[in-house]
Amino acid sequence: MRALYVSHTAQVSGGERSLLDLLGALPASVQPLLATPSGPLREIVEQRGIPTTPITGTAGSLRAHPLHTPLAVGQLALSAAQLSRAARGHRAEILHANSIRAGIVLALTRAPGAAKVVHIRDCLPAGALTSATMRLIAATADAVIANSRYTAGTLTAAAPAARVEVVYNAVDLNRFDPQSIDRAAVRERLGAGAQGRLLLGVVAQLSPWKGQDTAIEALALLREQGVDAHLLLIGSAKFLARATRFDNDTYVRDLHALARSAGVGEHVSWLGEREDIPELVRALDVLLLPSWEEPFGRAVIEAMALEVPVIATNVGGPAEILTDGLEGLLLPPRQAPVWAQAIGALAEYPERRAAMGRAGRERVQRGFTLADHVDAVLDVYGRASRRVR
Repeated sequence: MRALYVSHTAQVSGGERSLLDLLGALPASVQPLLATPSGPLREIVEQRGIPTTPITGTAGSLRAHPLHTPLAVGQLALSAAQLSRAARGHRAEILHANSIRAGIVLALTRAPGAAKVVHIRDCLPAGALTSATMRLIAATADAVIANSRYTAGTLTAAAPAARVEVVYNAVDLNRFDPQSIDRAAVRERLGAGAQGRLLLGVVAQLSPWKGQDTAIEALALLREQGVDAHLLLIGSAKFLARATRFDNDTYVRDLHALARSAGVGEHVSWLGEREDIPELVRALDVLLLPSWEEPFGRAVIEAMALEVPVIATNVGGPAEILTDGLEGLLLPPRQAPVWAQAIGALAEYPERRAAMGRAGRERVQRGFTLADHVDAVLDVYGRASRRVR
């Protein structure tokens, strides 16, 4: 099977990491080619021996704007022309778009005989343009993959007849193996081991909807209550173009100011982009995912695989991943006092945290393995291909 994968961005965030996992686990029967702009994603894929082809990317927001919208439409049209050529050159049988924006490119692409699959990993803000985008994808894709039932609902709300299937993201259980990591040594390296601090962490791009401000506010409340807690913020502001939905650069400055004004500046570590995510997450006592909403929650299954309990937003995909009170806790977003209270309660019972961690590892072993993920995606390819015959 000759498959052409499409990424609208070369930045590497959660969706792109999931794509990298998929590409790395494909069977020999699949011949992949990745169409992507120049940048980090393309470099990583080529280092792994997977061929790529260049396309024009877009950072345009999917909301109406007199300047940004025409520019984004032009970029999408150019990407579609480039993708049409790449599909012919690769003799692609499957075209797999890795995002909603890539799905728009796919809708404009001419690839007779090839099945079009769009992978929806995000939840767009409600509005006329969002609804129109979802209807376009539903009308032009032979199959749509959603990373959670919550994400699928954003499509079916606009296009009830859409052919959408839920395929959860996966985690590499070998890489995220708690037995292969010296947790105590990592904590010592971070300066958290000997002091016996409660080590918290958020693994996410720095963007308002990811809720790092809630984590900082909760940290301040915990320390006021006498809990010796420290927070690791792992990630950076990835999307900084003026056309993006949020002003992420300003948000980062505001986060630093918040930490200083709350009196916890020295108790927050800004680690930026890291390749040693398994080691850092394994060192945590609790992983936090305080997003306003979360389409899936890749960091959740990574922490669970490492036997680290999770406190996550109750809006979106995490409720499909973990059971509240078993592998972790689900809480309403943007309510720092509620988060501080829950974290404080877990801080008092290390044996409960350990039990949650063990239950989390068992949960991902049952439902989020790479092998099962690849099988599910290939099954979607088969059904999509039969629709174009």
